[in-house]
Amino acid sequence: MAVERSRRLFINGDMACAEGALAAGCGFFAGYPITPSTEIAEHLSRRLPETGGTYIQMEDELASIAAVLGASWGGARAMTATSGPGFSLMMENIGLAAMTETPCVIVDVQRGGPSTGLPTLVAQADVMQAKWGSHGDWEPVAYAPASCQEMFDLTIQAFNTAERFRTPVFVMSDEIVGHLTEPVEIPASGRVEIVGRRLPTAPAGNGFKAFEPGSDLVPPMPPIGAGYRVHVTGLTHDERGYPATTADVHDRLVRRLCRKITDSAPELIRYEADRLDDAEIVVVAFGSSARVAKRVVNEARDAGHRVGLLRLITLWPFPGEFIADIGERVKAFVFPEMNLGQMAREVDRYTARPVIRVNHAGGALIRPEAIWHGIKEGLESDGRPDFRRRYRR
Repeated sequence: MAVERSRRLFINGDMACAEGALAAGCGFFAGYPITPSTEIAEHLSRRLPETGGTYIQMEDELASIAAVLGASWGGARAMTATSGPGFSLMMENIGLAAMTETPCVIVDVQRGGPSTGLPTLVAQADVMQAKWGSHGDWEPVAYAPASCQEMFDLTIQAFNTAERFRTPVFVMSDEIVGHLTEPVEIPASGRVEIVGRRLPTAPAGNGFKAFEPGSDLVPPMPPIGAGYRVHVTGLTHDERGYPATTADVHDRLVRRLCRKITDSAPELIRYEADRLDDAEIVVVAFGSSARVAKRVVNEARDAGHRVGLLRLITLWPFPGEFIADIGERVKAFVFPEMNLGQMAREVDRYTARPVIRVNHAGGALIRPEAIWHGIKEGLESDGRPDFRRRYRR
């Protein structure tokens, strides 16, 4: 019997994401073509049937996410992929996924916006939409890959997190990472950790409560067709899953939906810390912007400046406590991002140090010179924030 070996492929980030989904056991993809994520759908349209999975091109993004939720309740590990305009269209049913605790993965390969914007060019301006796009309170999980390898690895992680916590999970890529081509290590299938949804152990009788949480605040998910009576609704519901539209039930339900993520934030939060121990200036970045930031940090070190890099791998939950700890010993933060300061506001919330924003609305990578300018501004600062500067664009 042949032993499956790991593979090393030279592929772009979108294809790496598709291969990561397959490695994670994805059995269903529904989507609608949209630049710059289309290669994910194209690749899965060929590869999913080879693995016994199902690929469906839907009529639009609203239908795509609806099909994904239905497939997930049918027992499949399910995903979709899109970009900014499609992400906007999916928001209503992403809220439904949060309320019904339906595990699924949504990949957003970001491009310039608002509206049609720059279909073929990069931006990072959907990150707050991932946090606040759906109405109501809930706590999303969102990963930000900075390489093709991370597109593969974090897609697997997204599936495992979605299934473990019964929640929609975002992979917030961008056009540069999606279309970049790099070597990607694809491990043998037996070496990929797969986390499945927890199944109920209670008997399928009249007393079964489909939304009764465990000690981790996550309810087991009954498989449809296994004899369990399951009522799935976006209305506020009790532990049986049936509508119970009272203030007390709603408060208890929404608090649990949030706490199942916030209580596990230390487990979920991931970042790369590079030379922070002695840093007086910390550059915070994510996605493709972090690649430019890393080069500048290396140059700054070579020039004798004590500069470090904090690369956000998890955008949500945000590593606020770690930022607060760093803020006790540095002069300033520098945050380059291809938007007008969306994630920098989160750093502002956790530190009294200056947060120097290096922004571009999208269309091209932030230039190294712009980050250098931010670092020099931080080095010349007195460590006290200019509150008026926080709201300048």
